[in-house]
Amino acid sequence: MPEILHEVTPLWQSLPLQRALGVPVQLKMEALQPGGSFKIRGIGRLCVNAVAQGYRRFVSSSGGNAGIATAYAGWRLGVPATVYVFAGVPEAALQRMREYGADVVHAGAGWAEAHEAASAAAATDGAFYVHPFDHPDIWAGHSTLVDELAAAGPLAQTIVLSVGGGGLLAGVLDGLARHGHTGQVVAVETHGTASLHAALAAGKLVRLERIASVAKTLGAAQVAAGAFERAQRHNVQSVLVSDEQALTAARPFALDHRVVVEPAAGAALATVYERMGPEAQATRMAGVVCGGAGIALKDDVFAYPPVSA
Repeated sequence: MPEILHEVTPLWQSLPLQRALGVPVQLKMEALQPGGSFKIRGIGRLCVNAVAQGYRRFVSSSGGNAGIATAYAGWRLGVPATVYVFAGVPEAALQRMREYGADVVHAGAGWAEAHEAASAAAATDGAFYVHPFDHPDIWAGHSTLVDELAAAGPLAQTIVLSVGGGGLLAGVLDGLARHGHTGQVVAVETHGTASLHAALAAGKLVRLERIASVAKTLGAAQVAAGAFERAQRHNVQSVLVSDEQALTAARPFALDHRVVVEPAAGAALATVYERMGPEAQATRMAGVVCGGAGIALKDDVFAYPPVSA
Protein backbone atom coordinates (compact mmCIF):
# COMPACT_ATOMS: atom_id res chain seq x y z
CA MET A 1 0.00 0.00 0.00
CA PRO A 2 1.46 3.41 -0.89
CA GLU A 3 2.13 5.69 2.06
CA ILE A 4 2.30 8.91 0.03
CA LEU A 5 -0.27 9.69 -2.67
CA HIS A 6 0.89 13.14 -3.72
CA GLU A 7 3.73 14.09 -6.05
CA VAL A 8 6.60 16.52 -5.62
CA THR A 9 5.41 19.36 -7.86
CA PRO A 10 7.59 21.68 -9.96
CA LEU A 11 8.68 25.06 -8.66
CA TRP A 12 8.68 27.42 -11.61
CA GLN A 13 10.48 30.74 -11.86
CA SER A 14 7.93 33.02 -13.52
CA LEU A 15 9.36 35.72 -15.76
CA PRO A 16 5.90 37.12 -16.70
CA LEU A 17 4.96 37.55 -13.03
CA GLN A 18 8.40 38.88 -12.18
CA ARG A 19 7.84 41.56 -14.80
CA ALA A 20 4.40 42.32 -13.37
CA LEU A 21 5.56 42.52 -9.75
CA GLY A 22 9.13 43.71 -10.19
CA VAL A 23 10.69 41.02 -7.98
CA PRO A 24 11.52 37.30 -8.45
CA VAL A 25 8.38 35.15 -8.34
CA GLN A 26 8.29 31.39 -7.77
CA LEU A 27 5.22 29.30 -8.53
CA LYS A 28 4.52 26.05 -6.69
CA MET A 29 2.55 24.23 -9.37
CA GLU A 30 0.00 22.30 -7.32
CA ALA A 31 -2.36 22.26 -10.29
CA LEU A 32 -0.09 19.48 -11.61
CA GLN A 33 -0.86 17.13 -8.72
CA PRO A 34 -2.77 13.90 -9.40
CA GLY A 35 -6.39 14.96 -9.40
CA GLY A 36 -5.42 18.52 -10.28
CA SER A 37 -4.97 20.28 -6.93
CA PHE A 38 -3.01 20.49 -3.69
CA LYS A 39 -5.83 18.65 -1.91
CA ILE A 40 -4.25 15.23 -2.46
CA ARG A 41 -1.41 16.14 -0.09
CA GLY A 42 -3.61 16.36 2.99
CA ILE A 43 -6.51 14.18 1.93
CA GLY A 44 -4.11 11.51 0.74
CA ARG A 45 -2.43 11.41 4.15
CA LEU A 46 -5.80 11.38 5.92
CA CYS A 47 -7.06 8.48 3.79
CA VAL A 48 -3.88 6.44 4.17
CA ASN A 49 -4.13 6.82 7.94
CA ALA A 50 -7.82 5.91 7.89
CA VAL A 51 -7.11 2.66 6.05
CA ALA A 52 -4.36 1.88 8.55
CA GLN A 53 -7.00 2.28 11.27
CA GLY A 54 -9.21 -0.29 9.56
CA TYR A 55 -11.67 1.83 7.57
CA ARG A 56 -12.74 0.37 4.24
CA ARG A 57 -15.02 3.06 2.86
CA PHE A 58 -14.65 6.83 2.36
CA VAL A 59 -17.39 9.46 2.34
CA SER A 60 -16.67 13.12 1.58
CA SER A 61 -18.38 16.40 0.76
CA SER A 62 -16.95 18.76 -1.78
CA GLY A 63 -17.20 21.68 -4.17
CA GLY A 64 -14.82 19.84 -6.49
CA ASN A 65 -11.17 19.40 -5.55
CA ALA A 66 -11.58 17.62 -2.21
CA GLY A 67 -14.00 15.17 -3.80
CA ILE A 68 -11.57 14.47 -6.63
CA ALA A 69 -8.76 13.94 -4.13
CA THR A 70 -10.93 11.56 -2.09
CA ALA A 71 -11.90 9.64 -5.21
CA TYR A 72 -8.26 9.44 -6.30
CA ALA A 73 -7.19 8.25 -2.84
CA GLY A 74 -9.91 5.59 -2.88
CA TRP A 75 -8.78 4.43 -6.32
CA ARG A 76 -5.13 4.23 -5.25
CA LEU A 77 -5.94 2.47 -1.97
CA GLY A 78 -8.64 0.16 -3.32
CA VAL A 79 -11.33 1.69 -1.09
CA PRO A 80 -14.78 2.67 -2.41
CA ALA A 81 -15.66 6.34 -2.06
CA THR A 82 -18.84 8.40 -2.15
CA VAL A 83 -18.72 12.17 -2.61
CA TYR A 84 -21.63 14.43 -1.69
CA VAL A 85 -21.72 17.55 -3.86
CA PHE A 86 -23.97 20.58 -4.11
CA ALA A 87 -25.59 22.59 -6.86
CA GLY A 88 -23.19 24.38 -9.15
CA VAL A 89 -20.19 22.06 -8.83
CA PRO A 90 -18.65 21.97 -12.33
CA GLU A 91 -19.48 18.94 -14.44
CA ALA A 92 -15.77 18.56 -15.22
CA ALA A 93 -15.08 17.99 -11.52
CA LEU A 94 -17.96 15.51 -11.17
CA GLN A 95 -16.68 13.57 -14.16
CA ARG A 96 -13.20 13.30 -12.65
CA MET A 97 -14.66 11.93 -9.41
CA ARG A 98 -16.54 9.28 -11.37
CA GLU A 99 -13.48 8.43 -13.46
CA TYR A 100 -11.69 7.44 -10.25
CA GLY A 101 -14.63 5.22 -9.34
CA ALA A 102 -16.42 7.37 -6.79
CA ASP A 103 -20.20 7.50 -6.44
CA VAL A 104 -21.46 11.09 -6.65
CA VAL A 105 -24.53 12.16 -4.67
CA HIS A 106 -26.16 15.58 -5.05
CA ALA A 107 -27.22 17.16 -1.75
CA GLY A 108 -28.33 20.75 -1.31
CA ALA A 109 -27.51 24.18 -2.61
CA GLY A 110 -24.22 24.70 -0.80
CA TRP A 111 -21.32 22.91 0.86
CA ALA A 112 -22.85 23.06 4.36
CA GLU A 113 -25.78 20.92 3.22
CA ALA A 114 -23.52 18.46 1.41
CA HIS A 115 -21.33 18.26 4.51
CA GLU A 116 -24.32 17.51 6.73
CA ALA A 117 -25.58 14.78 4.40
CA ALA A 118 -22.15 13.20 4.02
CA SER A 119 -21.48 13.22 7.77
CA ALA A 120 -24.81 11.52 8.44
CA ALA A 121 -24.17 8.90 5.75
CA ALA A 122 -20.71 8.11 7.11
CA ALA A 123 -22.06 7.72 10.64
CA THR A 124 -24.80 5.40 9.43
CA ASP A 125 -22.68 2.90 7.52
CA GLY A 126 -19.40 3.10 9.44
CA ALA A 127 -17.47 4.83 6.66
CA PHE A 128 -14.63 7.25 7.30
CA TYR A 129 -15.69 10.84 6.74
CA VAL A 130 -13.05 12.69 4.74
CA HIS A 131 -13.46 16.34 5.69
CA PRO A 132 -12.38 18.65 2.86
CA PHE A 133 -10.16 20.88 5.00
CA ASP A 134 -10.58 20.56 8.77
CA HIS A 135 -8.35 17.82 10.19
CA PRO A 136 -4.78 17.76 11.61
CA ASP A 137 -3.75 15.02 9.17
CA ILE A 138 -4.88 17.23 6.29
CA TRP A 139 -2.84 20.16 7.59
CA ALA A 140 0.20 17.93 8.08
CA GLY A 141 -0.11 16.68 4.51
CA HIS A 142 -0.42 20.19 3.11
CA SER A 143 2.64 21.30 5.10
CA THR A 144 4.82 19.08 2.89
CA LEU A 145 4.45 21.76 0.23
CA VAL A 146 6.67 24.00 2.37
CA ASP A 147 9.20 21.21 2.86
CA GLU A 148 9.58 21.09 -0.92
CA LEU A 149 9.94 24.87 -1.13
CA ALA A 150 12.63 24.81 1.54
CA ALA A 151 14.48 21.96 -0.17
CA ALA A 152 14.71 24.09 -3.33
CA GLY A 153 16.47 26.98 -1.59
CA PRO A 154 15.82 29.84 0.83
CA LEU A 155 12.14 30.48 1.38
CA ALA A 156 10.66 33.56 -0.27
CA GLN A 157 9.91 36.52 1.97
CA THR A 158 6.25 36.53 0.96
CA ILE A 159 4.03 33.49 0.35
CA VAL A 160 0.72 34.03 -1.45
CA LEU A 161 -2.14 31.53 -1.48
CA SER A 162 -5.89 31.35 -1.87
CA VAL A 163 -8.09 30.47 1.11
CA GLY A 164 -11.38 28.59 1.19
CA GLY A 165 -11.91 26.45 4.26
CA GLY A 166 -8.37 27.14 5.42
CA GLY A 167 -6.78 23.69 5.19
CA LEU A 168 -4.01 24.86 2.86
CA LEU A 169 -3.39 27.96 4.98
CA ALA A 170 -3.11 25.92 8.19
CA GLY A 171 -0.72 23.45 6.58
CA VAL A 172 1.46 26.14 5.00
CA LEU A 173 1.68 28.05 8.28
CA ASP A 174 2.72 24.87 10.11
CA GLY A 175 5.33 24.14 7.47
CA LEU A 176 6.70 27.68 7.53
CA ALA A 177 6.96 27.60 11.33
CA ARG A 178 8.83 24.28 11.09
CA HIS A 179 11.38 25.91 8.80
CA GLY A 180 11.71 29.13 10.81
CA HIS A 181 10.11 31.40 8.23
CA THR A 182 9.62 34.90 9.58
CA GLY A 183 8.19 36.52 6.46
CA GLN A 184 4.65 37.20 5.44
CA VAL A 185 1.75 35.07 4.24
CA VAL A 186 -0.87 36.71 2.04
CA ALA A 187 -4.24 34.92 2.30
CA VAL A 188 -6.52 35.73 -0.63
CA GLU A 189 -10.30 35.24 -0.84
CA THR A 190 -12.96 36.51 -3.19
CA HIS A 191 -15.48 38.95 -1.74
CA GLY A 192 -18.18 36.29 -1.86
CA THR A 193 -16.19 33.66 0.07
CA ALA A 194 -14.39 35.79 2.66
CA SER A 195 -14.92 33.81 5.88
CA LEU A 196 -11.28 34.20 7.02
CA HIS A 197 -11.33 37.94 6.36
CA ALA A 198 -14.56 38.28 8.34
CA ALA A 199 -13.14 36.24 11.23
CA LEU A 200 -9.93 38.26 11.41
CA ALA A 201 -11.92 41.50 11.39
CA ALA A 202 -14.27 40.26 14.12
CA GLY A 203 -11.64 38.52 16.22
CA LYS A 204 -13.73 35.35 16.23
CA LEU A 205 -15.06 32.77 13.80
CA VAL A 206 -17.80 34.10 11.54
CA ARG A 207 -20.26 32.05 9.49
CA LEU A 208 -21.18 33.70 6.21
CA GLU A 209 -24.88 33.88 5.45
CA ARG A 210 -24.27 32.80 1.87
CA ILE A 211 -21.56 32.11 -0.69
CA ALA A 212 -21.70 34.24 -3.85
CA SER A 213 -18.69 33.66 -6.07
CA VAL A 214 -17.61 31.93 -9.25
CA ALA A 215 -14.76 30.46 -7.15
CA LYS A 216 -16.83 27.48 -5.99
CA THR A 217 -13.87 25.65 -4.47
CA LEU A 218 -13.35 28.54 -2.01
CA GLY A 219 -16.94 28.32 -0.82
CA ALA A 220 -16.75 27.42 2.86
CA ALA A 221 -19.15 29.47 4.98
CA GLN A 222 -16.76 29.32 7.96
CA VAL A 223 -13.00 28.93 7.91
CA ALA A 224 -11.54 26.09 9.99
CA ALA A 225 -10.85 27.06 13.59
CA GLY A 226 -7.30 25.75 13.30
CA ALA A 227 -6.61 27.99 10.30
CA PHE A 228 -8.10 31.03 12.04
CA GLU A 229 -6.07 30.46 15.20
CA ARG A 230 -2.85 30.06 13.20
CA ALA A 231 -3.61 33.15 11.14
CA GLN A 232 -3.96 35.17 14.33
CA ARG A 233 -0.59 33.93 15.63
CA HIS A 234 1.35 34.37 12.39
CA ASN A 235 2.06 37.28 10.07
CA VAL A 236 -0.97 36.72 7.81
CA GLN A 237 -2.38 39.49 5.68
CA SER A 238 -5.93 39.03 4.38
CA VAL A 239 -6.64 40.35 0.88
CA LEU A 240 -9.94 40.29 -1.02
CA VAL A 241 -10.43 40.25 -4.79
CA SER A 242 -13.51 40.31 -6.98
CA ASP A 243 -14.64 37.43 -9.16
CA GLU A 244 -13.71 39.50 -12.18
CA GLN A 245 -10.19 40.05 -10.85
CA ALA A 246 -9.77 36.31 -10.26
CA LEU A 247 -10.94 35.51 -13.78
CA THR A 248 -8.91 38.30 -15.31
CA ALA A 249 -5.76 36.89 -13.69
CA ALA A 250 -6.49 33.31 -14.78
CA ARG A 251 -6.68 34.34 -18.43
CA PRO A 252 -3.18 35.84 -18.81
CA PHE A 253 -1.80 33.08 -16.60
CA ALA A 254 -3.01 30.53 -19.14
CA LEU A 255 -1.25 32.42 -21.90
CA ASP A 256 1.91 33.14 -19.89
CA HIS A 257 2.36 29.66 -18.40
CA ARG A 258 0.34 27.30 -20.62
CA VAL A 259 -1.72 26.09 -17.65
CA VAL A 260 -5.45 26.73 -17.23
CA VAL A 261 -6.44 27.22 -13.58
CA GLU A 262 -9.67 27.65 -11.67
CA PRO A 263 -10.94 31.03 -10.44
CA ALA A 264 -9.84 29.92 -6.96
CA ALA A 265 -6.24 29.90 -8.15
CA GLY A 266 -6.84 33.09 -10.10
CA ALA A 267 -7.72 34.86 -6.86
CA ALA A 268 -4.16 34.60 -5.52
CA LEU A 269 -2.66 35.30 -8.94
CA ALA A 270 -4.70 38.50 -9.23
CA THR A 271 -2.85 40.06 -6.32
CA VAL A 272 0.42 39.53 -8.19
CA TYR A 273 -0.68 40.63 -11.64
CA GLU A 274 -2.29 43.75 -10.17
CA ARG A 275 0.42 44.49 -7.55
CA MET A 276 -2.15 44.44 -4.75
CA GLY A 277 -1.51 44.51 -1.04
CA PRO A 278 1.67 43.29 0.66
CA GLU A 279 3.03 41.61 -2.47
CA ALA A 280 3.93 44.99 -3.89
CA GLN A 281 6.55 45.42 -1.12
CA ALA A 282 8.00 41.90 -1.35
CA THR A 283 11.63 41.29 -2.28
CA ARG A 284 10.97 37.67 -3.31
CA MET A 285 7.61 35.98 -3.61
CA ALA A 286 6.27 32.44 -3.91
CA GLY A 287 2.71 31.73 -5.00
CA VAL A 288 0.76 28.50 -4.65
CA VAL A 289 -1.02 27.67 -7.91
CA CYS A 290 -3.62 25.60 -6.14
CA GLY A 291 -5.60 23.85 -8.87
CA GLY A 292 -7.47 23.55 -12.13
CA ALA A 293 -9.36 20.28 -11.91
CA GLY A 294 -12.79 21.87 -12.32
CA ILE A 295 -11.98 23.36 -15.72
CA ALA A 296 -13.13 21.92 -19.05
CA LEU A 297 -12.25 23.23 -22.50
CA LYS A 298 -15.86 24.17 -23.19
CA ASP A 299 -16.08 26.37 -20.08
CA ASP A 300 -12.51 27.42 -19.38
CA VAL A 301 -11.38 30.74 -17.95
CA PHE A 302 -11.79 32.43 -21.32
CA ALA A 303 -15.54 31.69 -21.34
CA TYR A 304 -16.67 32.12 -17.72
CA PRO A 305 -19.84 34.19 -17.44
CA PRO A 306 -20.04 36.95 -14.83
CA VAL A 307 -21.53 35.96 -11.48
CA SER A 308 -24.41 37.91 -10.05
CA ALA A 309 -24.37 38.75 -6.37
